[in-house]
Amino acid sequence: MEVRIQAIHFEASERLVEFINKKAERLARRFGAITTIDVNLKVVKPETAMNKQVVVKVHAPQTDEIVATKLADSFEEAYDLALEAIEKQLEKNKEKK
Repeated sequence: MEVRIQAIHFEASERLVEFINKKAERLARRFGAITTIDVNLKVVKPETAMNKQVVVKVHAPQTDEIVATKLADSFEEAYDLALEAIEKQLEKNKEKK
């Protein structure tokens, strides 16, 4: 499984990258068919609260691309919320098969 992290207009800290990779590995263990996870990090409006946007795209064979976009006060919180949404979508796909 490959994790691709793109920080738009800023440099992601090593701690944030490790956090994202750790959570992605946990998701991949739970849903073994995942081949790629794309994570886009973006600061929407620097002056406001709830300005960290995370877009997570999960690719798996024989499944449509699964996408979740979340906003929060921190990238970690937004990423956790996005992964919860991804897990729900993966569970629904698993039930359909």
